Amino acid sequence: MKHPLLLLALCLGALHAGEPLLEKSAVFPPTMNGIARYRIPGIVVTTQGTVLAYSEARRNNSSDWGEIEVHLRRSTDGGKTWEPAQHIAHKGARLEGNPHKHKEGGEREQTVNNPVAIVDRETGAIQFLYCINYARCYSMRSTDDGVTWSAPVEITATFEPFRKRYDWKVIATGPGHGIQMKSGRLLVPIWLAYGKTGDHAPSAAATIYSDDHGKTWKAGDLAVPNEGDCKNPNETMLATLADDSVMLVTRSVSKPNRKIITISSNGATGWSKPVFHSELWEPICMASIVAHPSQPGTLIFSNPHSLGLDKDGREIPAGRGKRENLCIKLSRDDGKIWPVNRVLDSGKAAYSDLAVLPDGTVLCLYEADTAIDCARFNLEWLTTTP
Repeated sequence: MKHPLLLLALCLGALHAGEPLLEKSAVFPPTMNGIARYRIPGIVVTTQGTVLAYSEARRNNSSDWGEIEVHLRRSTDGGKTWEPAQHIAHKGARLEGNPHKHKEGGEREQTVNNPVAIVDRETGAIQFLYCINYARCYSMRSTDDGVTWSAPVEITATFEPFRKRYDWKVIATGPGHGIQMKSGRLLVPIWLAYGKTGDHAPSAAATIYSDDHGKTWKAGDLAVPNEGDCKNPNETMLATLADDSVMLVTRSVSKPNRKIITISSNGATGWSKPVFHSELWEPICMASIVAHPSQPGTLIFSNPHSLGLDKDGREIPAGRGKRENLCIKLSRDDGKIWPVNRVLDSGKAAYSDLAVLPDGTVLCLYEADTAIDCARFNLEWLTTTP
């Protein structure tokens, strides 16, 4: 009888010997269920192979502030078809207040923002974190593959240690998804802002973590402070490397127009000096990164591959690239180099999130113009010259 790990390797080998695959499906089209615009995608695959896709349901317009809910759709066939959307957060007492619109009656709005799911491989549960009005953070969980969810528990106090460095007025998880290390530690990327109430800058990035399966959460060290060349680090993403250390990739508005990289052995403390990665362009947009099980050190990255250029085609320092030309990159050496770059959507495309199915198929949930679509592809498609 073959060893289970050998069987897994054989299965993955069979997968990579297949034909190139690229399929797309609509998940959150605009105006579905009376929602003006769905934004900020997140996606995970549970231990049972169920796909959970979630996003901010911006009821009245596309603004970051407003009456916003979190909606979720499940797929039990690998992202080919989707169950009806369900409103999963926030189900506690309403917390109304938009600091930018007091004079316009905006205080009656409840902004539920920055949803992040984390699959616990040890328990099978899904932890789910989100914020309200960019000022309070909540956690809930599902033990039935996202069909039902527990009552939310406030965990805003987790962020208090960051005040030692920055007196934050805004907190935000993710967005996207969190990860679990081999030790069982759950990790969620976060960012915080310490300007005027409600303003998203100036900002800095870090992580919070749980070593008890989401019962309690703690603040890690500040991973990317707002200093030096790193200007206003914010929306971040995480991936485990071959040695189970954690890479954090950060968005910013810095002059180099590149993503910021830092690494920690435990995902919470001892972060390396933040550096800009020359191959990961920064159009000032949320990106995503995920480890692929095909072989240790394999990473997949998604982001609009775009730079701000002047009339002569030269790169503009701190230029804002257009949110278009969503590309998928592949690294085989823990993200040191990214030799593969393939266009997934050449049109308008912005935020994205990645997950991997048990058979190695990659899912990319992304903002395609005014909708949120899901692309399914394999490594054969990614590595085939178009």
